[in-house]
Amino acid sequence: MPSYTVTVATGSQWFAGTDDYVYLSLEGTMGCSERHLLDKPFYNDFERGAVDSYDVTVEEDLGEIQLIKIEKRKYWYQDDWYLKYITVKTPVGDYLEFPCYRWITDEKEIVLRDGRAKLPRDDKTQILKQHRRKELETRQKTYRWKEWHPGFPLSIDAHSHSDLPRDIQFDNEKGVDFILNYSKAMENLYVNRFMHMFQSSWSDFADFERIFVRISNTISEYVMQHWKEDFMFGYQFLNGCNPVLIRRCTEIPKKLPVTMDMVECSLERNLTLEEEVKQGNIFIVDYELLDGVDANKTDPCTIQHLAAPICLLYKNLENKIVPIAIQLGQNPGPDNPIFLPSDATYDWLLAKIWVRSSDFHIHQTVTHLLRTHLVSEVFSIAMFRQLPAVHPLFKLLVPHMRFTIAINTKAREQLICECGLFDKANATGGGGHVQMVQKAMKDLTYSSLCFPEEIKAKGMDSKEDIPYYYYRDDGIKVWEAIKSFAEDVIHIYYESDEVVCEDVELQAFIKDIYVYGMRGVKASGFPKMIRTREKLAEYLTVIIFTTSAQHAAVNFGQYDWCSWIPNAPPTMRRPPPTEKGTVTIEQIVESLPDRGRSCWHLGAVWALSQFQDNELFLGMYPDEHFVEKPVKEAMAKFRKNLDEIVNTITERNKNKKLPYYYLSPDRIPNSVAV
Repeated sequence: MPSYTVTVATGSQWFAGTDDYVYLSLEGTMGCSERHLLDKPFYNDFERGAVDSYDVTVEEDLGEIQLIKIEKRKYWYQDDWYLKYITVKTPVGDYLEFPCYRWITDEKEIVLRDGRAKLPRDDKTQILKQHRRKELETRQKTYRWKEWHPGFPLSIDAHSHSDLPRDIQFDNEKGVDFILNYSKAMENLYVNRFMHMFQSSWSDFADFERIFVRISNTISEYVMQHWKEDFMFGYQFLNGCNPVLIRRCTEIPKKLPVTMDMVECSLERNLTLEEEVKQGNIFIVDYELLDGVDANKTDPCTIQHLAAPICLLYKNLENKIVPIAIQLGQNPGPDNPIFLPSDATYDWLLAKIWVRSSDFHIHQTVTHLLRTHLVSEVFSIAMFRQLPAVHPLFKLLVPHMRFTIAINTKAREQLICECGLFDKANATGGGGHVQMVQKAMKDLTYSSLCFPEEIKAKGMDSKEDIPYYYYRDDGIKVWEAIKSFAEDVIHIYYESDEVVCEDVELQAFIKDIYVYGMRGVKASGFPKMIRTREKLAEYLTVIIFTTSAQHAAVNFGQYDWCSWIPNAPPTMRRPPPTEKGTVTIEQIVESLPDRGRSCWHLGAVWALSQFQDNELFLGMYPDEHFVEKPVKEAMAKFRKNLDEIVNTITERNKNKKLPYYYLSPDRIPNSVAV
């Protein structure tokens, strides 16, 4: 009688093994096997990290094996099992691989297909078509869209992390408990003795050093030493943790009535301001989005304030970007002066602090939360709803969706919810952050997520004109590497543009993102369907780049750039100055966050800047969803390209006082998971 050798691999996560009854049956083109009991309780099979083999003898030849059915029956108590994969050696010596990489949590039957990626058109038999359809029907009932706030991209329908499907939960929920992690961070940073000292001001700038952890030769230490300098202020617009706002100024806006007399002493080329603008030497950052946003009112003992500044910058003869004018409100007038480097020292310093605080708010809520976390969740939900596990694009994208829905659900549960941690220290807490996301949605366009296109649209694409924009330089390299990889995979499975058009699952995926993620807003520019391989490669690059590189660029530098509180105040306790010549050091310190809020802020930026345990970085694909040799060769080529980028960045950073490494592929996690 024919005999098949079945090998079963259990995951290495904590509690991945099982002591339950496990049954297996094989289904081929010529028949089905009986249900075989593989493991009984306490036989010590299917332990964490184990690979177990079994001989399955059948009455007659089953033909080509198409499906494997697995059942887990409870022995005593609910015992989840993480099944990595099953391999089958047929009677003629062929090996078939059946990837799973899922938790089996109940007593339902799960059905696996072999690991060869297939488009809908490739399935010829009714049994395979039915399996594909049933998987999507089940997923669409499990992964449901829900509106968390009006105007937001839709998110997962789950009130808490424990409500999520087991497959997308964190392996260890405690590891992503924001309250626990922030408290641990403050304890590790030795600032927990200050964390409850709300309303208690620091004495002076030096007093902030009492909660500042000095780590020699690091960016955070350099920031603490040089934060008052105009060079450091300007440099952060290029290579800080929010390097996405600066744009070349093509015309001085009427709402910023800067005159030549005001800035003449800052210009170095003997040109008028208008001529400097024409030559491309003037840049602008406008925080208009913050205008009208309500400041945090959750603590009646502390009045908190927001501003919506406009900052004009200049590229000097050393090619450094420096500030030359700051207006702290959107409407010009006598009570909204334009602050200049030639003003009194504390006037100019406080104006810059207000810009840095405003930058922090835009970074946290728009650059980070909306444009990486929430957008990545949209991609993830649409993928689970519309792409079955056998689809090549599911196999390509699923590593880049790891834990994204989980981290966002946890954030809605603890961090950005009403009375959440965000309210404790941030001036945009208490609902301001919600208003900001709602306002920022109008600028969330498809083209703005296409990295090279967005850089060019801001006039920041010339390496010759702007030589020290490492965020741009490294981002372009990583973008191109990802795009090349996406193209390689696409050409393996899509032989023509016609095949792209005919892929109904792909088109449903694209439509889900447009309709639910972007709320069907035509102005977003998100496509409703994709007709060419070229456009598909770009779309997949947008997804992978956003979930990996873009998030890394704006997340993991938070401790470096925001741990020195005066450089990134999460709140301001006095309103912006309305006249010049009155600012004192005491006024600045009283404007900055109190001791308690400073400590919560420090704990937050520390916790958010840490990689996950067992982090998987860009190009690392330990779960073998793909089994075909051409795709594995494409992955090897991708890793080689990424390694070359790492080497280039490492060489450039040698001996730099301010190295830029956030877009080095060996520091880019595959997915948004923190």
